[in-house]
Parts: sequence; C-alpha cells; structure tokens
Amino acid sequence: MSITSYLETLPLTSITRSDGPPKNAIPFVGYLRQHPSEKNKLILIHDPLGESPTLMEFKIDDVMGAEELHSAVTLAGEAAPLIKLFIRKGARGVILEPFEVDDPIRFVNKPSRFLLEHARLD
Repeated sequence: MSITSYLETLPLTSITRSDGPPKNAIPFVGYLRQHPSEKNKLILIHDPLGESPTLMEFKIDDVMGAEELHSAVTLAGEAAPLIKLFIRKGARGVILEPFEVDDPIRFVNKPSRFLLEHARLD
C-alpha cells in the first residue's frame, strides 16, 4: 500500500465526543484517520501541515473521548481539521518517525525529541 493511499483512507467517525477531559486519560492533538488495514486502530497525525508530521497509532478501544478543534490551514489554503483525543493511561501506542536511509540511519528528528517535547500534546 502506498503512503498516499495510507493517508487518504476515510476519516474515522465512530469516536464518542466528550464534554471535557475524562479521568485517567492523556490528550493527543492531531489530524485523525482510520487505519487503512486494521479497523480496530486509528492514525493521529500530529502537526499534519508541518515540515515533519508525526504519525501515531492507537487502538480505538483505548480512546476515552474526543474534542473537535480548529483546522490547521496553510497559506495555500490546504486545511486539516484537528481533534483532541483522550487516550487511556497505560495504553500502548506506536510513533512512526521519519528517517534518512543511510549508513548509519539518520533520523530527521532525534528519535526521542518528539516524546521529550510533546509528552503532553494539548
């Protein structure tokens, strides 16, 4: 599957909207997409219009709620509606990081930079 089709999958619509942060949940903000091949998972793209967007994968069962936010818009008029997801504390997620294929591999961002800077993504 190409990266284009991976990111163009239909948006996820089955998440319960919340009126506030649930207890025992951590907020993550980004552009939400349904996982293209695993229907029990979702993809959240943090900073979708930035130079190095970060893709995060979570199980839908670990989402405790969501809040719709504004849309991120570029000067060219591209828009990405943002959402704040509340993920259950203790849940397992996956972060996909861009890297340059070389010997040795060079990460576009330092591998731990995202985690250090965005431990709380609200």
